[in-house]
Amino acid sequence: MGTTVEDVVIVGAGIAGLATAVALKRAGIEALVLERSEGLRTTGTAVTLAPNAWLALDALGVSHKLASYTPILKGYVTDLDTVDVREISFTRANGDTVGPKSVHRQALLEALADELPVHSIRFSSKISAIETQQHEGSSIAIVHMENGTVIKAKVLIGCDGVHSVVSRWLGLGEPVLSGRSAVRGLAVYPQGHGLGHNFQQFVGLGRRAGMVALTDKEIYWFFSCTSPSEGTSLAKDPKDIQKEVLEKYAKDLPHLYTDVVQHSNLSTLSWAPLMFRYPWHVVFGNLSKQNITVAGDAMHPMTPDLGQGGCQALEDAVILGRHIGTSFVQNGRVLVPKEMSEVLGKYVEERRWRVALLIMGSYLSGWVQQSGSGWVMKFLRGAIFYKFIFPKLVRFIRYDCGKLEF
Repeated sequence: MGTTVEDVVIVGAGIAGLATAVALKRAGIEALVLERSEGLRTTGTAVTLAPNAWLALDALGVSHKLASYTPILKGYVTDLDTVDVREISFTRANGDTVGPKSVHRQALLEALADELPVHSIRFSSKISAIETQQHEGSSIAIVHMENGTVIKAKVLIGCDGVHSVVSRWLGLGEPVLSGRSAVRGLAVYPQGHGLGHNFQQFVGLGRRAGMVALTDKEIYWFFSCTSPSEGTSLAKDPKDIQKEVLEKYAKDLPHLYTDVVQHSNLSTLSWAPLMFRYPWHVVFGNLSKQNITVAGDAMHPMTPDLGQGGCQALEDAVILGRHIGTSFVQNGRVLVPKEMSEVLGKYVEERRWRVALLIMGSYLSGWVQQSGSGWVMKFLRGAIFYKFIFPKLVRFIRYDCGKLEF
């Protein structure tokens, strides 16, 4: 099928891959994005974006495309053990709203993809092997495709998700099961749900459930619990998923929540195990090697308990784009292969500790909020986690990844 040569090849057209391509475009670099699916991946239904993600979208120049989404004003967390309700306000004393916004995943992907030339995303592109070659004293990535095509790249960036081919090539430790699984779905109310833009969450008794309005007619909801015992598979058929949640796992939850589950658009339902990468694999592992690196879930898969998976992918994109773009501009708008190892190394060191700590924070948050109903866990949740640890995690999440100015 022949050999082609590219400056930058990005594997994966998810949030991280598309955002990285947009960041590079801001510097004048056109990346080739390889996506194994036949079109944009919309699995996930919705994604909640905290203020740090919106700062990244500002830098990418696409936040205005998602301006129709409304920020969350308040959160209500109900402890299923005690029935105590904790209110969280996302409005500052001066009236400014600082809450996250939940958006359709497809809308976010399309907002990013629309910034790129049509030919820059190559769908149905499956990788069979990766290798490197030395050329004039620098490393070139060689990507072998299943259709026989060979692509040579000055930079290869893996944004290919939890089961990343590129991270495996780098030798990163495989993601592991958290012991929990989650159902996600989208409820539709044709006449409007009338619930406002507040976040509702129910925690304890080994479960965690939540819901938030996406629009006046749509509500994104989730349910997480301890994964079924080994040998028991998760339901795959949407009707079975809905039935199992309503009749087995959430039957004693408030009607407000079960009504949302009953209004689900069945095509949006999914049930999957929650996975993460051990943080020490991120701290001590090879996040880059020569001219190859990773971003998004390919680098730092984490449980969704802090809502930072997509947010960190956007931060990655801006920071990686800035490092590569700066080198490109300083060298007369030429990508110099000899510099790429150092450039990617700087990106990795800027990201390594932040994402490792968020992996730990997300896992801890999920464990404390969902585990057990004994007095020890009640004490940890009420007297320690919500009062001392959670506020520190929120402050750590607040972060400005900077601009893309070349």
